[in-house]
Amino acid sequence: MPHSASASLFPSEPPSTDASGWVTAHCDGGARGNPGPAGYGAILHDSAGHVLAELSGFLGVRSNNVAEYAGLLACLNWALQHHHPRLRVISDSLLMVRQMEGRFKVKSPDLLPLWQEARRRAARLEHFEIAHALRHKNKDADRLANLAMDRGQRGAEAAVQVVAE
Repeated sequence: MPHSASASLFPSEPPSTDASGWVTAHCDGGARGNPGPAGYGAILHDSAGHVLAELSGFLGVRSNNVAEYAGLLACLNWALQHHHPRLRVISDSLLMVRQMEGRFKVKSPDLLPLWQEARRRAARLEHFEIAHALRHKNKDADRLANLAMDRGQRGAEAAVQVVAE
């Protein structure tokens, strides 16, 4: 049975096994230095595994944790704008995942408004799940985050790239 947006944020709920209608997003954020030039990347797939979008953006000088949240917010925003009510997010940021689950408190004043906005956006979805994955299982999102940082360090304008809809 699918989980409601609020229930699926808690770790006691098992992940959904019904893939139909779900969008899966792998997101990542990073900073070269902490803080330093930062960017995020995300790749979103439909339930059949087809790429729906690739997102990336340069954030200026930020912390790696702010960049991680920027990736999550970009995924949530894309799902809402494109009317995809079921979103499963995979991230290699254990801190962000645990904070979104409610298992870790958000102590950083820089992260608190980002966490609050992510929770608001997730609550607007019909179903939302978030899970942690090791870095090697998040390679495409990491590549996009690094491309965003490369663009920013070359002085290129921050960009969001959407492959397909």
